[in-house]
Order: sequence, then structure tokens, then C-alpha cells
Amino acid sequence: MNWVNHSVTTEAAARQAGRAPADAGAASRSGWALAALLGALFLGNVDVAIATIAAPSIQAGLHASGGALELIVSGYTLAYAALLVTGARLGESRGYRPMFLAGLAAFTVASLACGIAPGAGTLIVARIAAGAAAALMTAQVLTGIQAGFAGRARTRALGLYAVVLSAGAVAGQSLGGLLISADILGTTWRPGFLLNVPAGVALFWMAGRCLPAGRRQPQRLDLAGMTVLAAALLLLVLPLVLGQDAGWPAWTWVCLAASIPAFAVLRIVERRVSARGGQPLVDFRLLTRRPVGLGLAAQTVATGTYFAMMFTLALYLQQGLGKSAGYSGLALVSWVAAFGIPGPVLGRLPARRRALAAPAGTVLLAIGFAAIGVSLYAGQTSGVLLMTLLGVAGLGLGTGFTGMLSHLTSSVTAGQAADLSGLFNTTTRVGGVVGTAAFGAAYLTLVPGHGSAVHSFALINLALAAAALASAVLAGLSVARRHPAGCQVLPG
Repeated sequence: MNWVNHSVTTEAAARQAGRAPADAGAASRSGWALAALLGALFLGNVDVAIATIAAPSIQAGLHASGGALELIVSGYTLAYAALLVTGARLGESRGYRPMFLAGLAAFTVASLACGIAPGAGTLIVARIAAGAAAALMTAQVLTGIQAGFAGRARTRALGLYAVVLSAGAVAGQSLGGLLISADILGTTWRPGFLLNVPAGVALFWMAGRCLPAGRRQPQRLDLAGMTVLAAALLLLVLPLVLGQDAGWPAWTWVCLAASIPAFAVLRIVERRVSARGGQPLVDFRLLTRRPVGLGLAAQTVATGTYFAMMFTLALYLQQGLGKSAGYSGLALVSWVAAFGIPGPVLGRLPARRRALAAPAGTVLLAIGFAAIGVSLYAGQTSGVLLMTLLGVAGLGLGTGFTGMLSHLTSSVTAGQAADLSGLFNTTTRVGGVVGTAAFGAAYLTLVPGHGSAVHSFALINLALAAAALASAVLAGLSVARRHPAGCQVLPG
């Protein structure tokens, strides 16, 4: 047992006995370790959104072509999604602490390169490097929480993980809009990337002092699996990211169709690796277990609705109602604030009730979306009403997310933490890309033909409500039969 687990166990035992924990220093270090992990997660998610807000300013400042601008915005997401599972596996084999520090250092350097890039080509390379580095560092966050915390301490950490994941995306939009509007010393979009440098240095220092070494499981890396997985994800994600702006040319449909056999090939490759006694990059046995497979599917759909909402809401407010980028980013503050409420509350509940929060929360998410759609059809376009209903939906997503994350992490063994971390991060990221592409394309198609941005956004919200209900069904099936035989359940 590492020192963080020891400190958590000691603190829990002391609370039960009515005494203070014996090692307050270890408890303090575990708190700083969690802050470092979540701080890196926050930076990684901020960078996803900030380039989107800065895109017009980048294009004007660097005279970038439309294709170059798409790669500047999307290169990060592509590298991030393609390398998350590989990053988790590297953490397992090389140790999550050194891989986290390496990813954070590379992310900081790449952010500096983004901020001082003299041209579009340099910025594209730097953005792809930043996405790869972000994948390496954020893939270790869930592993670090799974390995370093137990019981209520883990539940609280997972609640904070959920808050940071949501807050990062919204902060990227609002902070990016404010920084660009401020135009500090005529630097326009550059501070959005340069702010990552001092933050990255501070987090590196903190993590170097506080993160425990963790366990290493030296093993030969599954290079064939890495290659096939990266290819399959690129075939799926690349057309979804670039297809809308490109007008969905033939190559996008060819890539999407080719991704299906590519994933089939991945499963064959991984089976062969297992048959030879090796460690596959993706453990498909984990996906075939009901709690994990259905739980990941439920969370992927729910996360997809969130990213779709962010994208279509920005279009609706800025293009449909003529609001500013700053207003668009701040409109989601109620969502993020409500999203953070369930974490501490659910931490006080027994494990079974926390799991049941997953389907209950996604039902509330569906109610929030449906209420937005119905109110808009009734002619209620008040910003106060919209933000209130966004808060309801955010509360639902936060409840479902925290409940599902607690359910998933307690449904796997400690040795499967890296597998779960990579799969969870990758599937939710892909869900966000798919949700944005599908619902974004639907909204842009509806606006000209339907005649009103209000009615088009109302239809999108009703469709999001249906998707959230589907997520609730999947979540209910996932938690209906917890911990099948042979599954070692961790505390919490």
C-alpha cells in the first residue's frame, strides 16, 4: 500500500474512533497531489475550447488559410483522442508519476511554442504536440485517483474530477473570449496559450513534490495495438472534426466507413496479443463486462449531449440572438455551478445509492433539455430562464457523471485502473466529438430551412433530451447488476 492509501485509511480509521489522523502531513500531501492532478486536467480541457474561441483572431493575425485554421483548432483534439489509451498504458508500464510529469512538461513547452508561433505551420505542429502531451498527462489522472485514494476520499476526488472536467471546457470559452477582447499589449490570441506556461511550471513543481511513485508493471508495449487503435480513431474522429466545414466530401464518408473494420482489426490484434501472453493495449474483456461496457456507453452518450449543447448554444446565442462571445461563455456558468453540487453530496451516500444516481441524474438531464426546448417553442427566450434550465441540466449531468464514475471505478480491480482510465477518457472524448458533429450539423441544417434560430435550437434540445433518456437506460442497465462474480471490488 502506498503512502497516500495509508494516509486515507489512517484518516478514516481515526474518524471512526473519534480521533484526528496520525499523519497530518501525509493527508496534506495527498491534497496537494490531487490538486496537481486536477490542475493538469483543467489545463488540458481549457486548451480544447480556447482555440475555438480564438480562431477568427488567429486567422487574421497569422493570415491562415481555412484548412490551416481547421488543423490549428482540430489538431489538438485529434492527437488527444488518438493517444489517450496509449498514454494510460504507458503510465501503467512506466509508472503514472513519471509519465504525468513528462506529459505536463511537454504540454508546458508546447503551449509556449503555441503562444510565440510566428506562422500557421508552426502553430499547427505545436497544437498537435500539445494534444499528444495532454493525452499523456490526463490519462494518468484517473489512474492516480484510483491508485492513491480509497473510500470516501476517492469519492470526493471523483466528484472534484467531474467538476474540473466540465469547468475546464467552459473556462476555455469564457477566458478565451475575455483575453481576446482585452488584447493585452496587442497580443490578441497569444495570452490564451501563454498562460499555460506559468501554470504548468507551478503544477510540475507541486506534482514533483507531492505525487507518490505508484506501482510500475514493466511490460512490452503493444506497438501493433497502438498503431491500429490510432488509425481507427483517426478514421473516426478526423472526418467528424473536419467534415462540417469541408461540406462532407466523399473522403469523410470513406473514412467513417473504414473505421468500422479498423476497430474489428484492433480486436483481432489484441486477441492475438493476449493469446501470446502479452498485455494488450485495449482489454476487450473489460468492455464485455456489463457494468463497465454499458456504463462507458451511457457516459459517452451523456458527455456527447454536453459538448453538443456547448457548441449549438454558442451558435444560437452569437449568430441567432447576436450576443457576444463573452456572454456565450458566461451563459454556461449556471451549468458548471450546478454540475459541481452532486460530488460532495453523493460522497456521503452508500456505494449502492451513488450508483443509482447515474440513471437518476441522466433523467434529470433529459428533463432540463426538454424544458429548454418546450420553453423556446412557447416563445420564452429570456436569458434568465435559459440559464436556470441550463442549471437544471448541469445538475443532472453532474449527478449522473459522479454516480457513474464512482460505479465504474468500484467495478474494476486496482490492476485495471489504467485500462479504465484510458477507455473512459477516450470514449467520452470521442462522444464529445460525435455529439458536436451530429447535433452541430443538424442545427446548421435546420437554421436556414426552419426559419428561426429559436425554433431550431428548440428542436435540438428535444433531440438532446431523447439522447439523454437513452443514456439513462444504458446507465440503469449498467448499475442493475453490480460486481459480477470474479470482480474484486475496491473500497468505496
